[in-house]
Amino acid sequence: MLTEFLARITPRCTDVTGLLSESMDRMLPVSTRIKLRLHLMICEGCAQYRRQLLVLRDAMRRSASEAHAQEGAQLSSTAKARLKEALRARRD
Repeated sequence: MLTEFLARITPRCTDVTGLLSESMDRMLPVSTRIKLRLHLMICEGCAQYRRQLLVLRDAMRRSASEAHAQEGAQLSSTAKARLKEALRARRD
């Protein structure tokens, strides 16, 4: 009975997927967040979709952070010399 009532007052799954993506980028209005939470309580599929979005977002953040950390990384002069020598040896 409660589940049926919540299903009637909450957004449809197709709307929820868009709202979940949007909520990653900006703060949704309070009323929308409440409806979204209620929907996630009764819909395991949308709850799983939300968890997957969070995993993807965290992976992208880690990847971007690692890429940023590697921007300043440079080869040592010894490593550069070895690479140059290996390239010369391949040409000859």
